[in-house]
Amino acid sequence: MTRRRNARIAGIAYLLYIAVGLTSMQLSNRATSGDGMAAKLASMAVHATDVRLAAVLSLIGCLCALVLAVTLYALTCEQDRDLAMLALTCRAAEGIVGAASTPATLALLAIATTAGTNSPDPAGAGAVAAFVLNQPWLISAIFFAVGSTLFSWLLLRGRMVPAWLAALGVVASGLIAIGLPLQVLELLPALVTQLMWLPILVFELVFAGWLIVKGVATPEVG
Repeated sequence: MTRRRNARIAGIAYLLYIAVGLTSMQLSNRATSGDGMAAKLASMAVHATDVRLAAVLSLIGCLCALVLAVTLYALTCEQDRDLAMLALTCRAAEGIVGAASTPATLALLAIATTAGTNSPDPAGAGAVAAFVLNQPWLISAIFFAVGSTLFSWLLLRGRMVPAWLAALGVVASGLIAIGLPLQVLELLPALVTQLMWLPILVFELVFAGWLIVKGVATPEVG
């Protein structure tokens, strides 16, 4: 596959990745609203269609992560094959770890919508809900951040896109890569954990457009 085609596919994958990710997050938040696990389960039962749609969109997003892993590797491997392979592995791990959480979500929906004599014990259902809804999605996000940082660094070092754009990718992705472990340790305020995603959103939107319209230059190896 040519570099131009890989760039276009990557650009489209970025846009689809963002669109399905934001939509899935909005649907999931609406479907699991409420105070306490009993309320969240009741909300899931009412919004069962939203939960299923969010699961499908999430899987599409995971597939996009795999497409980005392959296409960005193809674009950057001439600059440094080892780093590009590490970045590919991180983005692939992001997609696989993210997809692995989908069956648990659908199983929880089955629990939430079960009625009658087969209805689960409320305490047990609440424990399962707490486990599923508090899954460490940050692990998948950390793989994303590390992979994105490495790919952006290779783009910058190879001068394959404008330096300002690649540098934005390095800084924005690196900020997430540093911030997420701190979030796991509960060392960051809630506002910071939300705002730190804005630079990477700007980068991916601009970078996607650049890939589709301009493509990437042949890397300057050396």
